[in-house]
Amino acid sequence: MKVTSHSLRLCALALSMAAAWLPCAQAADTAPKATAPSAPAAAKRDVVASNIDASVNPGDDFFAFANGAWLKSNPIPAQESMWGIGQVVQDELYAKLRKISETAAAQKNAAMGSDEQKVGDFWTTAMDQALADKLGLSPLKAEFARIDAVHDLNSALDEGFALQPLGVDAFFDVGVSQDEKKSDVMAVHLGQGGLGLPERDYYFNKEPGVAKARAAYVEHLHRIFRLLGAEDAAARKSATEVMAFETALAKVSRPLADLRDPEKNYHKMAPADFTGKLTPSIAWTERLKAWKLSPETLIVGQPEFFGGLQALLGKTPVPVLRDYLRVHLADTYAPYLSQDLDNEHFDFYSRVLSGQQEQKPRWKRALNAQDTALGMILGRIYVRDYFPEATKQRYRAMVEAIRTTYGERIDQLDWMSPATKAKAHEKLAAVTKKVGYPDKWKDYSALSIGRESYAQNMMNASRWTFNDMLSKYGKPVDRAEWEMHPQTYNAYYNPSNNEIVLPAAIFIIPGFLDNQIDDAVVYGYAAASTIGHEITHGFDDQGRQFDAAGNLKDWWTKQDAERFNQRATVMVKQFNAYEPLPGLHINGEASLGENIADFGGLLIGLDAFKKTEQFKKGEKIGGYTPLQRYFLGYALAWMSQEREELLRRSLLSDVHAPAKWRVNGPLSNIPEFYEAFDVKQGQPMWRPEAQRVRIW
Repeated sequence: MKVTSHSLRLCALALSMAAAWLPCAQAADTAPKATAPSAPAAAKRDVVASNIDASVNPGDDFFAFANGAWLKSNPIPAQESMWGIGQVVQDELYAKLRKISETAAAQKNAAMGSDEQKVGDFWTTAMDQALADKLGLSPLKAEFARIDAVHDLNSALDEGFALQPLGVDAFFDVGVSQDEKKSDVMAVHLGQGGLGLPERDYYFNKEPGVAKARAAYVEHLHRIFRLLGAEDAAARKSATEVMAFETALAKVSRPLADLRDPEKNYHKMAPADFTGKLTPSIAWTERLKAWKLSPETLIVGQPEFFGGLQALLGKTPVPVLRDYLRVHLADTYAPYLSQDLDNEHFDFYSRVLSGQQEQKPRWKRALNAQDTALGMILGRIYVRDYFPEATKQRYRAMVEAIRTTYGERIDQLDWMSPATKAKAHEKLAAVTKKVGYPDKWKDYSALSIGRESYAQNMMNASRWTFNDMLSKYGKPVDRAEWEMHPQTYNAYYNPSNNEIVLPAAIFIIPGFLDNQIDDAVVYGYAAASTIGHEITHGFDDQGRQFDAAGNLKDWWTKQDAERFNQRATVMVKQFNAYEPLPGLHINGEASLGENIADFGGLLIGLDAFKKTEQFKKGEKIGGYTPLQRYFLGYALAWMSQEREELLRRSLLSDVHAPAKWRVNGPLSNIPEFYEAFDVKQGQPMWRPEAQRVRIW
């Protein structure tokens, strides 16, 4: 994926489960206003030159040079954990989506089941804090009753399976997605999961900030149990025991970097064998049959995790299992319940883990939830109103320019054999491009949305999403389907489909119309950081293991694979050396795919830009040459700053490096960057030629 994000999706599959994409009465809005001007005002200033901090030498810190003036004049608002171009784009999107929602809610005679009825009823109910407070925990009454009835391990597993369709991460992750080694077949995947903290290392890392967050998590659990009705002593005991259970679960979970090897996270097993050898307490054949799944084989990501889970379940007292299920259900739905639960969830997951000081206004939180529940319905309206056909065609053409340029780079590689080059060309030619929005819109007719409660609508949406996923088993793979909504400021590469997906919103530069931005900036901002980045994911350390048809299959000669890995190791070492916080380095192994994609995107985008008239003319705009503007456009894509808490969280649980190092890291390996900004030996951005990365 292009953008580092920290959103909570009710029905997201974990990275470990499959070949993942490469990549949560109207209140007054008191949030600080975004500083992006209107389009006419924007025309009076330069899209990149106005962000530059001339007090910084570009050879010392290009990220600070390119973005420093904007970052200094735009401190992180109290309602945000990070602030930059992505959040300003999001504010533009919020305004448009709010208009769509309020228009739908105002319709008096919307037909039941229509898009307008669903959007309007969802919005009306989500905005009704008084109703949520009045209902309290009652929307979850039936689920809590089932948890209260748990009396042995088997009934605990009954409830654990029952919570999966509600998006509650209990014990493990399950999903239906393409078989990595047979991409035209949908398979049942099982993977590690069940943790309340963002990643397994949060349970063990001794860095002071992580230790503080770990202690705060226990207090959070304690307060949740109090809100669920437990006496203080009992709540504290439950919190301690649930933490111990999760810590043991984390101990048998694979670290983040180890989840990125698709071969090592692919184990095909018959359900009976899986039960007999690893999880005798879980009769997988019968359990899956209850979901109308009868697979002959399962794809198990981390067998040792399930062996560890089996042992842990066998020795954990039933009351602890009940508490574990109870608190995970409450935490998942707290944002859609009464104010006290919502505030408690925010206090830990946003304030402690991300540094956000204040809640966003309710209308923005309602839009976030609505996007999760009804994203494609909103998307269909959004692109009709806000994504011109000319913009779509500009970026479709840019994809082809990048594809052509990538092919030329493959031909020029001195380390790749002709046999592997032929396969690489075959894969590149087969990459499917999806730009803007789907050709076929998803059918939401079976999704029921009403005005009963906010939480009920979210449960209905989660069940619908889960059932929609299950329904794909045994059917032909729908390669036209999208996994992101058009109004999402993000993008992804899907190795099983060998496709890049570029939602409409990813091309927005806030405050500017698309036709106001020169090619140099667009090629850096979109061609390099998004299009080239996503295509390169097909050839990074993970994506390169999939062939043109999207199958996990080795198409490299042994010598070429060794040469690739030698070059990738140079990048791992570079990023391992970066220390954004004292004692916490970037994880070069876990972030390798994203770092290769950033680097490849920059090189390919640059080659494509060199073919444009703007580059050939060489005229300055805003005081900067076309080559300089290209690199400034790339830095614009990562113009962002984050709070220390979120930075810590990212370093432990995100496969993306922080924004600053996504700029300075790859640029320090590119000769044209040295030329454009006269980078000299001895400056921090300078590297000896022998120590620079050379891959694509």
